[in-house]
Amino acid sequence: MSVVLVLNADSGPLHRVSVRHAIRMLFREVAVVEEARPDDRIGVFPVPTIIRLVSYVVTRWRHSHGPAWSRAGVLTRDGRRCAFCGKPASTIDHVLPRSRGGANSWTNTVAACGRCNQRKGDRTPEEARMPLRFRPAAPSWAEAAAL
Repeated sequence: MSVVLVLNADSGPLHRVSVRHAIRMLFREVAVVEEARPDDRIGVFPVPTIIRLVSYVVTRWRHSHGPAWSRAGVLTRDGRRCAFCGKPASTIDHVLPRSRGGANSWTNTVAACGRCNQRKGDRTPEEARMPLRFRPAAPSWAEAAAL
């Protein structure tokens, strides 16, 4: 099922929802269609690609700090590429291993292929002589919306 971009009343992006959820929002009249697929309809509603909320939703929380850490988020942030060799990645690796007090955070985790993850083991990249191709950083809300 495709996704629909939800804009705040001031036309700023909020998040994405399913087409089914978007239709429910249109039915409840909390949103209006900004952009729709031509000639596609679900009942009386056009199939939307972008909807805008009728009333403004305060999003102060979005400016305080970025999105919460997640494994899927790390893989997406790194483009599913290994931070050590550049090959396709399917796991995450802690720069400072968890056994040494490393946390699940944006700045301490990178995407890694299984081979590099196994080779690095319970060591730091310097100890394993496996330099990182980039420095991990926490994404902002704008970067997370673009992912």
